[in-house]
Amino acid sequence: MQVCFDQDLIVRYGGRGPRYTSYPTALQFTEDLTEADYRQKASASNDSDVPLSLYVHIPFCHSLCYYCGCNKIVTRNEARVARYMEMLYKEIEMQAALFDGSRKVEQLHFGGGTPTYLDKEQLGALMKHLRASFNFDDSDAREFSIEVDPRTVDEERIQELWDLGFNRLSLGIQDFNEDVQKAVNRMQSPDEVQALVDAARNAGFGSISFDLIYGLPHQNVESFDTTLDIVIGMKPDRLAVYNYAHLPQRFKGQRMIDAEDIPVPETKLDLLHHTIDKLCDVGYVYIGMDHFALPDDELVLARENGTLQRNFQGYSTHRQCDLVALGVSGIGGIGNMFAQNSVSTIEYEDMIERGELPIKKGLLVDDDDLIRAAVIQDLMCYDRLDFDKFGAEHGIDFREYFASEVEQLDVLEKDGLLEVSDKGIQITPSGRLLLRNIAMTFDRYIDLEENESRFSKAI
Repeated sequence: MQVCFDQDLIVRYGGRGPRYTSYPTALQFTEDLTEADYRQKASASNDSDVPLSLYVHIPFCHSLCYYCGCNKIVTRNEARVARYMEMLYKEIEMQAALFDGSRKVEQLHFGGGTPTYLDKEQLGALMKHLRASFNFDDSDAREFSIEVDPRTVDEERIQELWDLGFNRLSLGIQDFNEDVQKAVNRMQSPDEVQALVDAARNAGFGSISFDLIYGLPHQNVESFDTTLDIVIGMKPDRLAVYNYAHLPQRFKGQRMIDAEDIPVPETKLDLLHHTIDKLCDVGYVYIGMDHFALPDDELVLARENGTLQRNFQGYSTHRQCDLVALGVSGIGGIGNMFAQNSVSTIEYEDMIERGELPIKKGLLVDDDDLIRAAVIQDLMCYDRLDFDKFGAEHGIDFREYFASEVEQLDVLEKDGLLEVSDKGIQITPSGRLLLRNIAMTFDRYIDLEENESRFSKAI
């Protein structure tokens, strides 16, 4: 099932809301979670024999992209980088000691910042530390990915990334229009990116993903169509097309963007509509939210075989993994616990130097949280939910347990976002763009008024 762009519904429902890369969301994390809690849950998880997924945060960037809302440090201070890497190595050792050495690392993701800020020697040393500490799965089933700023690598470095064990690349493109690039301080040409794509294919990379952003200054449908044509010609396996959230009160870099240059809401909707139609017309499958993939991509296959998931990197495969987060601000999930490292690099480094895990906050989720998380996962990954199947898996009568929520769905059903039958819930093609709004029905913590400024717009 593809997606139907219903502008009236989008205007009516496209307000702010969580992205549900976790449930409960990070807004519910508190400092009540202790290092002792984390150690206990990590130890208990070893009895499950669940594989591991590692996330490694490299916060450094050479220059500031004005739109960026990530946890980053713009610096060329080598001593600062060296200090961080030293502490990161120590955290790797501390974390690895908590997990049984027989547990395979099936997933590895380097995010940032700019992971390719690190030079060949630094990145090689980091991978060496990780391999020495954890049990890497080097089979073809592994999913080892790294976010790449095309401005920081050449063809030789692409080969080096492959040699280090990475088999997936995510390239930050955003837009190829020069006026847009100048406005957000990120200049890169199509020829430069094409050379990297060719090098990646030649090296053996099985998956290449592009990130695009709509709603950036000076964008219009015509100019973005040109970018899409260039992107389609390069044929990335996956595309993430994000809505630019202008929050200068939270992200100082965004104050460099003139708000008058940002497309008006109507133009943003036109950009999204055109993007969806064009990508689907040339054969991309709409996965959900902001993700697209070619029909033979693992995301599509995972959606078909029931192993698709939402996590802190968006849509992903390998559903049954414990996620260990390494580096400043990293968020992990072990069993029924979420844990986030300090978002302050200074505090992160100081805690590790004292021999403490740099966990600053998190959450121990209860049975109700787990059930609601499963509901939200099913709806956001598969656009449907089977009442009997779900009830049998979780030991509940769905209609009885969620009587109030099912009643609330009546409004969404009347508006054409979904259909509710005796068998379950089916999201319609018109509702697929409003998954967040549907999921919010099952979120017991949601308070849009209190957290309005902390959520991005659904559309």
